[in-house]
Amino acid sequence: MCQSEALDPTTGLSSPDPLVREAYLMAHDYIDYVTSGGADGTMGPAPTQCTAALRHAGDELLMRFPIFFRRWPRIFKDVKEETAIPMLMSILDQHFFPHAPGGRRRDLAWSAVLSVYVLAGQMAQHCHESGIEGVLPQLKASVGAYVERVICPEIRDKGGWVRESKACKVGSCLGLGRSRGWRAD
Repeated sequence: MCQSEALDPTTGLSSPDPLVREAYLMAHDYIDYVTSGGADGTMGPAPTQCTAALRHAGDELLMRFPIFFRRWPRIFKDVKEETAIPMLMSILDQHFFPHAPGGRRRDLAWSAVLSVYVLAGQMAQHCHESGIEGVLPQLKASVGAYVERVICPEIRDKGGWVRESKACKVGSCLGLGRSRGWRAD
């Protein structure tokens, strides 16, 4: 990404739209979470219900389906600071949001939303471990912008990030969860 194309790393965190603000906060928090050691690291509690659910669901996904995520370090091995974001955006477009026949987008599945954040976390972890941490602020902003552009419109149509629930449990009550009945916070 060229310097002239670089996003302000705090873009979206101060958005007046709570849906967009949460999408960016989730990107920032999840990348910080995985680069600080995840559940075993030094990160404090999640700042919102959605970020807590994302952390929990991300950890669960990585434990339940490690074979899917083991291939990414091989793919990322030649990543440099200037190629990390374009590579991630390309992978996201190709793997998680392909167009259906006729040029339509497929229905949004929670697994795709979760995978966007988890894959971004894997890229961030790779960059962190490879000593190219300078890209992390831009990576957070780019993932937030991607979610705002690609995912937020559908989540807005479904009513927001959080689903209507009598007794919310982290990881099960969010648009990030297993239900399709979402509402805005």
